[in-house]
Amino acid sequence: MPAIEDIKRIAEIEFSDIVKNISQIDFKLRVTLINNSFVDVYLSQRLPDRFGFHWECMDEAKMFYRYDNFPDKNWQSVATFPYHFHNGSQDSVDPSPFPLTTIEGFRAFMDFVKNKLK
Repeated sequence: MPAIEDIKRIAEIEFSDIVKNISQIDFKLRVTLINNSFVDVYLSQRLPDRFGFHWECMDEAKMFYRYDNFPDKNWQSVATFPYHFHNGSQDSVDPSPFPLTTIEGFRAFMDFVKNKLK
């Protein structure tokens, strides 16, 4: 099971061009980006391989993106359930466009963020 330190290391090294700061708040990691928006990383302490990656864009449209695999019954009809992607808002949910493993999913999510920042 990946640890929060593994995610932190990936953000620090592989995404150093867009990461401004990383802080740990209890069991959550906050990755502050160069535009002062942030990605929160949550790895479940009780359920193995359950995660959530949430990007608050902080723009005027108040958009956010979240990739997680918590089995929310509201999204049972999503083809990749429990993996799902909140694409811009809480109610806009798509099948996962990212790998289903924690580490590779985080890398792909951060690539998505990096491309949106360009």
